[in-house]
Amino acid sequence: MAEEYDLVILGGGTGGYVAAIRASQLGLKTAIVEKDKLGGTCLHKGCIPSKALLRSAEVFSVAKRSDEFGVITNDVSLNFAKVQERKTGIINQLHKGVQHLMKQGKIDVYDGFGRILGPSIFSPMPGTISVEMTNGEENEMLIPKNVIIATGSRPRTLPGLEIDGSTVLTSDEALEMSELPKSIIIVGGGVIGIEWASMLSDFGVEVTVVEYADRIIPTEDKEISQELKRIFKKKGIGIVTSAKVLPESLEKEAGKVTISAEINGKTQTFSAEKILVSVGREANTENIGLQNTDIVLEKGYIQVNSHLQTKESHIYAIGDVIGGLQLAHVASHEGIKAVEHITGIKSEPIKYENVSKCIYSHPEAASVGFTEEEAKEKGYHVKIGKFSFRAIGKALVFGDADGFVKIVADEKTNDILGVHMIGPHVTDMISEAGLARVLDATPWEVGNTIHPHPTLSEAIGEAALAVDGLSIHS
Repeated sequence: MAEEYDLVILGGGTGGYVAAIRASQLGLKTAIVEKDKLGGTCLHKGCIPSKALLRSAEVFSVAKRSDEFGVITNDVSLNFAKVQERKTGIINQLHKGVQHLMKQGKIDVYDGFGRILGPSIFSPMPGTISVEMTNGEENEMLIPKNVIIATGSRPRTLPGLEIDGSTVLTSDEALEMSELPKSIIIVGGGVIGIEWASMLSDFGVEVTVVEYADRIIPTEDKEISQELKRIFKKKGIGIVTSAKVLPESLEKEAGKVTISAEINGKTQTFSAEKILVSVGREANTENIGLQNTDIVLEKGYIQVNSHLQTKESHIYAIGDVIGGLQLAHVASHEGIKAVEHITGIKSEPIKYENVSKCIYSHPEAASVGFTEEEAKEKGYHVKIGKFSFRAIGKALVFGDADGFVKIVADEKTNDILGVHMIGPHVTDMISEAGLARVLDATPWEVGNTIHPHPTLSEAIGEAALAVDGLSIHS
């Protein structure tokens, strides 16, 4: 028999399960269809496992220079099996937590692959969900009043560069490595590639990053890219930019892989034990029944309006599957917004320019709002405030004083247009800048907020004062 619901969500990742919890809070009878595990990519193949590995890499790196802190350690070594064991333990703990939240919210979870059916005896509109159960049981039929598509994304690959899971990897396979390679080529210098470069370098792997654009993390402020490149080179990470990788040049030998890239009209060959392909992510839209609807795809992504509705007004889409900012916290808020629109709660659409973005490399980088280049392209006359962590006592105490905070403000209105940080724990500090954007704060207001001493956050206050030439410690 078919089961009726107020809402069925395709995908139990961060966006999907958060949407389900909000729907439950608002009294909707809700179900999630998930083909793998609740928590999705973020919990099992992305945010959490990668950050667990990054933390182990950071600890290992600090331990190797512990004598700088007066702590003498001999023969510091790495047990990578233990690193992976810790990562798995964190994932399992959080997975159990999500499962508990589903039970607490009385949300039905179907372990299977869901497809949207067209108009049928069950409904005059497309939206009935057929669930192919992963446990081999007979297909389930779900009849929802509303649907949210939250099927997420997967690593994109380069045509002709076959992922074999052994020598040529994506982040999915890299997370499951049982041992570290001695060397690796990372194709792609975006956020994911940079995090892996930082992590593997701190683990002692020889790393070379090959990026197509003219700089690494090309979507971030140019000065942040330049500073990260400088620090990475100091750490021994090779950075090659303006490089077009030639997939057909790939060659594999025992324990070695080589590939060439075209750089400024010349061909250069790189060799290592493994290649990690990190060239972005693509939406999971195949075989979910979109052909049975009027839903529009553009460049592989589902098109939605400001309320996250597709061309089928009762079918919504959120998260990576709609493109835009492919971030877990964005998917979560999109899920909440979609559910609130379904239930008639009026709220402002998400202002994506106010979303904070984080890179968990060492050093960390974080930003919100417009880069200096973007602000100028939009016609703003800008004024800039910068402040180095080298003048911050807590950064020196912490033993990590590279980097700075940069604030971009509108010369005319004095509004903060963007905040960009690189340095210790900036991913934990960016929310202050995010709040400043939401409240249309000025640099004067941020600068006159009393930041406790000694803290890393003092750099934000000083950078804000620096916009008008009023910083104290520079």
